[in-house]
Amino acid sequence: MAPARHVAESAEQEAPVNPFERRTSAHGRSLPAALAACGFVVAVALTGCSSGQVSQTATQEPAINGTSGYAGEITLRNIHLRADQTSDYIQPGRDVALILTAANNSPDIDDKLLSITSDVGSVTVTGDTALPATDVLVIGTPDGQPTPLENIEVADSAEATVELTKPITNGLTYDFTFTFEKAGETTVNVPVSAGESPRRDGPVKAGDSADHSGGGH
Repeated sequence: MAPARHVAESAEQEAPVNPFERRTSAHGRSLPAALAACGFVVAVALTGCSSGQVSQTATQEPAINGTSGYAGEITLRNIHLRADQTSDYIQPGRDVALILTAANNSPDIDDKLLSITSDVGSVTVTGDTALPATDVLVIGTPDGQPTPLENIEVADSAEATVELTKPITNGLTYDFTFTFEKAGETTVNVPVSAGESPRRDGPVKAGDSADHSGGGH
């Protein structure tokens, strides 16, 4: 009887032990069930991240053609020259439109745009350029719909035309100085935009760039 008992004990000691069965049985459920639950948690987490990315993209502001500037309580937005360009440069003698939006951020101080000057041409401003407190002055007609500004009423629009005395081209910027009655003046590097019109036929040539670089920055 002793040898038989010894064989039985040896067989019990040498029997392989499945660590997964021991671990899962201690928690009262099988390994496949645990893995399925884990996969569900990961799927929920990934879905949450994806939803956050879509929401962030949806709240991005639309792209604009121009640049921005500041003068005291006045914020200038989407400043750009709009002109049809079919050659390397827009030559002197042509009239191009200056587009921008000016917002008066002051809650109680009215202001007024007095003048716009530039070394690339003479700027003529027509219309009412008064800028009451919390109002917006729109100069020119922006391409598409301008971005609405919350809690700010829109004042009457005006027009600004630049009679060029120097050649200009898309890809360069040009100094324009905006002078306000109370906010003072600010100088902004203004780009050229073709707006919704077709681009020029070819790229700017190196020789032409050197000949007409006086107005660009």
